[in-house]
Amino acid sequence: MDLQPYAYVAFFFAFGIFFVAGGFITNWLLAESKPSKAKGSAYECGVEPVGTAWMQFHAGYYMVALVFVVFEVETAFLFPWAAVFRSLGDPGWALASMGAFMGILLLGLAYAWRKGALEWL
Repeated sequence: MDLQPYAYVAFFFAFGIFFVAGGFITNWLLAESKPSKAKGSAYECGVEPVGTAWMQFHAGYYMVALVFVVFEVETAFLFPWAAVFRSLGDPGWALASMGAFMGILLLGLAYAWRKGALEWL
């Protein structure tokens, strides 16, 4: 069994650990440490926080975020497909497969629109 490809991986892994550890050690040696009450306080535009950080959000925000993620994933699939379009072989088959993908996403958009998920509160 040839272990040479694993040696490259082991080398880069060891180099990465050495590089990160060296950064931490350098920071520990060179950084000043003068703790104070002002440095330990929460920073929010100079105003002390009031109340708790736990609060409920309207479900509409989650729906808008979910629709956004769906269309971001669509874009993530669409760009590489467009980049290799000529090498996919039959252009009709490539366009049909992407058309089916876009059709499914448009059905999802129509469903979200009909359910009112795109209405802003």
